[in-house]
Amino acid sequence: MILATMRMALGAFVLAFIALEGFAQGPAGVKPTTKKNSVRPDANGPTPIKTLVREYKSKNFLLHTDLSSKEVTELLNRLETMLRLISRYYGKPNLQPIEINVVQDLKNWSEGSIPIEVISKIERREGITLSATRGERNGLGQIRITAAKSIVWAVADRGTPQHEAVHAYCHQAFGRTGPTWYAEGMAELGQYWRENDESVQIHEGVLHYLQSEKPKRVTEITASGQSTGDGWQNYAWRWALCHLLAVNRNYRDRFKPLGLALLNDQPTSFLDVYGSMTQEINFEFEFFLKHLCQGYRVDLCGWDWKTKFNRLRGSNTAHVKIEAGRGWQASRIAVRTGDRISFTAVGEWTLAKEGKKLSAAGDSTGLGKLDAILLDDYVLSKPFEWGESGEFISPSEGHLYLRCHDDWSSISDNSGAVNVTLQMMNWAGLHFLGRAASEGVRSVELAGSDPETAKDVVGAAFPALVWWLSFGGLPVGSRQASRSTPP
Repeated sequence: MILATMRMALGAFVLAFIALEGFAQGPAGVKPTTKKNSVRPDANGPTPIKTLVREYKSKNFLLHTDLSSKEVTELLNRLETMLRLISRYYGKPNLQPIEINVVQDLKNWSEGSIPIEVISKIERREGITLSATRGERNGLGQIRITAAKSIVWAVADRGTPQHEAVHAYCHQAFGRTGPTWYAEGMAELGQYWRENDESVQIHEGVLHYLQSEKPKRVTEITASGQSTGDGWQNYAWRWALCHLLAVNRNYRDRFKPLGLALLNDQPTSFLDVYGSMTQEINFEFEFFLKHLCQGYRVDLCGWDWKTKFNRLRGSNTAHVKIEAGRGWQASRIAVRTGDRISFTAVGEWTLAKEGKKLSAAGDSTGLGKLDAILLDDYVLSKPFEWGESGEFISPSEGHLYLRCHDDWSSISDNSGAVNVTLQMMNWAGLHFLGRAASEGVRSVELAGSDPETAKDVVGAAFPALVWWLSFGGLPVGSRQASRSTPP
C-alpha cells in the first residue's frame, strides 16, 4: 500500500503539551520501560490487555514505540543516519531531542495515550507532526523565533517516521518548514537519503505511479496555495522535483540557498531563483521521469547547457571524448537536415566494475555501442545507433549529443571513454564538380541541398576546379589512369 504522510500546521504550545500529557509513559531513562495490564474498552466491554509501549533514547531521538527491540535498533539507526545527512546538508546541527512516537498496533497503546487527532491518522496508515513556535515581534513588525518544539506521531512503516522526523528537525532548527512543495518534497527526499549514494531508491508504488503518469509541469508542482496532507501522489511529484534540483549539477548550487532562504522566511520563491532556467528544468524533469528507474543517477545524467555548438565547415574535423559513465554528452557539433557526417570512435569502455572491455561497437546485444541523438528547441529526436565508425545523414536540424548505450539504472558502474572524430562529408561534392569540369560543364546544381550546404560544397571544391581548368589535371593525391602517347 502506498503510504501518505501529513503534517499539522503550527499551533499553540498548549496543543503540544496536551499531547504529551495524554501520553502515559514510564520514567525517562536509557533502559526501556514496559507498561502492563492497561485496560482498553471494546464493543464487548472492557478487556484487560498487555501494552508493549517502551521508551528508547539515542543521540538525537526520544522514541516511544511498540516495536520489538530489534526493529527499534534498525529504526533508530536509520533516523540517526537521516538526521546526520540532513543537518550536514543544511549546515545546522540538531540542538534538542526529537520526540517521536511510532505505532505498530493501536491495541498496544493504553487508552488516552494517543491524542484523538492522531488516532485517525494512524488508522489511515499516515503520520503527523504536531509543532508549536514562540516568537517575539520587533519594532519593524518582524517576528524572531525564540523557541520551537515538535512531536512526531507515525505509523510503523519504512518511510513515514523518517519523513515526519525531517519536518520536526526543520521546525526545531528553523522555526518553520517552508512552503508545501518544498516542505513535503524535502521530507520525502529525507526518508530516501543514504550515505554516499545519490541514486534513486524509492518506494516501488511511487516508482510505478511516476512512470505511468503524464509529467506535471514544474510551475504546477511549485504553485502557491497548496496544503499538506493532499495525497501521496502529490508528495511523489514534489519528491521528484526536489531530487532533481538537489542532485543535478546544473541546479543544485542554487537549490540549497533557496531552501535556506525559505526556511528563514526570506522573501524569495522558486521562480525568483530558477525563472531564467525554467525551460531547461522542465526538459530535464520530463527526461528524468521518462527514464526513471531504481538506480538512476541524476547527477550523471544532467544535460550540458553551457557548451557552444557550431556547424562544421568544409573538411574541418571535431574531436570529443565520450565517457561511459555519463548520460548524453555534447559533441559541440550542430547539424542541418541532410548533413552527411563521418564518425570514428577509438578507445574502450566497460559496463561493470569487472566487466569486459568493449569498443564503441558494443557487444552482441547492442550494449556499449556509441549512440547519437539530436536536440532542437528542447525536443529530442529518436536515438541513432552509431557504433565504432560510419557515416550519418542527419534527418533534421539540431545539436548532436553522444553516449555509451547502457541501461539507465546501471551507468554508475561504467568506466572508460572513447575519442570520437567527426568530419563533415558534404565536401564530397568535389566529385560532382570534377566530373562536371571534365565534361565541359561550367556549373552544376546540387539537388536537395540547402544554400548553406551548397556554399560549403562549392567552397571546398573550388580549388580543385581551378586546378583542373588551369592545368588540365587533377590535384595531388587524386588518381587517374595513365596511357602511352605514340611517338
